[in-house]
Amino acid sequence: MSPRVGLDRDKIVIEAVQIADEHGMEGVTLAALAAKLGVRPPSLYNHINGQAELRSLLAVYGLKQLNEAMSSASQGLSGSEAVLAMGKGYAEFAKQHPGLYEMTLKAPDTDYAELNEEAGRALKLIISVLAPYKLSEQGELHAVRGLRSILHGFASLEQKGGFGIPLDVSVSLSATIHAFLAGIDRFRE
Repeated sequence: MSPRVGLDRDKIVIEAVQIADEHGMEGVTLAALAAKLGVRPPSLYNHINGQAELRSLLAVYGLKQLNEAMSSASQGLSGSEAVLAMGKGYAEFAKQHPGLYEMTLKAPDTDYAELNEEAGRALKLIISVLAPYKLSEQGELHAVRGLRSILHGFASLEQKGGFGIPLDVSVSLSATIHAFLAGIDRFRE
């Protein structure tokens, strides 16, 4: 195999995203990536420092994409409309990019600045969407955890085919988010 012209870190990440979305996080190996790119595995080390860095790069890329999906969906909206739209943006991203989404779930490594930055952006975005509910700083963080848990649980169940009953899944998601918002006062205590 000869090296592919134009191989760089961005190309490697995009190809790895495709592998992740097709085969899940465990399918993203240096061997699989090299095969997809038409290079030998050692050639990847000219651009990345191994599997751990590749996963970190994918997590950063995934968080950027997830942040964009949530931000775009909720832009120009406020209150429950913004929270609902953001939640739908989150669920849609997870559905369209199951493997990449999986890469975004781990709490960021404190030594990886770019990953911390993107995780911080996600937190700020969700807090800004929840701002009209006037929660305390601690209450905001509890609410973010609760909303994230709902959205992740919903997205995960949908990905795994856990919603077999023939009901509109988007209606279920909307109702669940509205139920969460109906009880948001609990985060003021």
